[in-house]
Amino acid sequence: MKFSCEKSAFLDAISIASRAVSTKSTIAILEGLRLTATDTLTLSGYDLSMGIRTQVDADVLEPGEIVLSAKLLGDIVRKLPNDVVYVETDDKLLTTIKCGRSVFNLVASASDDFPAMPEVDAACEIPMHEKVLKSMINQTVFAVSDNQAKPIHTGCLFEMTDGKLTVVAVDGFRLSIRREMLENAPAEDMKFVVPGTALREIERILHEDGDSVATVCPGEKHILFALGKTTLVCRLIDGEFLNYNAAIPASFEYTVTADTRELITCLERVSLLVSEKLKNPVRITFDGSVMKMTCITAVGKSYDECAINGSVDPLEIGFNSRYLLDALRACSDDTIQLSIKGALNPIVITPTEGEKYTYLVLPVRLKADA
Repeated sequence: MKFSCEKSAFLDAISIASRAVSTKSTIAILEGLRLTATDTLTLSGYDLSMGIRTQVDADVLEPGEIVLSAKLLGDIVRKLPNDVVYVETDDKLLTTIKCGRSVFNLVASASDDFPAMPEVDAACEIPMHEKVLKSMINQTVFAVSDNQAKPIHTGCLFEMTDGKLTVVAVDGFRLSIRREMLENAPAEDMKFVVPGTALREIERILHEDGDSVATVCPGEKHILFALGKTTLVCRLIDGEFLNYNAAIPASFEYTVTADTRELITCLERVSLLVSEKLKNPVRITFDGSVMKMTCITAVGKSYDECAINGSVDPLEIGFNSRYLLDALRACSDDTIQLSIKGALNPIVITPTEGEKYTYLVLPVRLKADA
């Protein structure tokens, strides 16, 4: 095998494919990247649960296929000068990497033992702009559960109905829902659950700007995401997902609006006393057209308040500040709507118009004032 390519492009491809490389595996070859040189160069990483394959433009003089340590290859290429990188492997798998005056000689592994990624037999495809998919993941994945006792909730539910895609995440303390009408959506309805770990990697790979199209291809047991020159494959999660519509209260006692940035800023200030060791809740007292926020911990007490549009009779609710902040930061509007039923009921955050997103955060039972 013999090829050359620009350092920056090579390093980008290594970084992307390495996201699926196992860092601590009893199977040594899973800690490597498979380099396949044909008319182009393809890098593949696969940890048996998620696989990433990405292509990079290269001048291939001799085709071939080898496996190199992902960490070592990444460290080497990262430190090389900004120039063309030359890679050559002989019959004994001795691999030479040259760039400028730098030369590295490594022993590669044969690709025969590198596991093949699953083939996804998708019955249909869901095309959408990359920036739309990125925002839908970003605005929901924070609420994915890390509790392995309920594996189904360690992923996001994707639900396609009448041309509308809904992505849902829940962890027992909060619920996030993001909806989007899609162009060229498939006619059939479907639902499937994608692991949160895979979605976080997809979010990092996707471009926020531009109109490139990503394609989601769900199969029976696996799903494929085609993201430009990169392909990600992972196993779907089996199980019965939460009936999220039933979790949202049907009616509310109060509905008010607030400035999103002002609300976030006030909550961030009050939460400065909260830490991993001091996880005290933030007390929010609705009093007319003001939200009064207080936090009391062993190190002190903080207070701030935020104006709201609307009026609420005196009502005190406690919240985990991080859960509430995650939901507020995911809101894409300058002004949001807050719906409240009572001190022991969840708060529901929605846009002032439409139903693009819905966030539900459960309250924390408050103890008597300290």
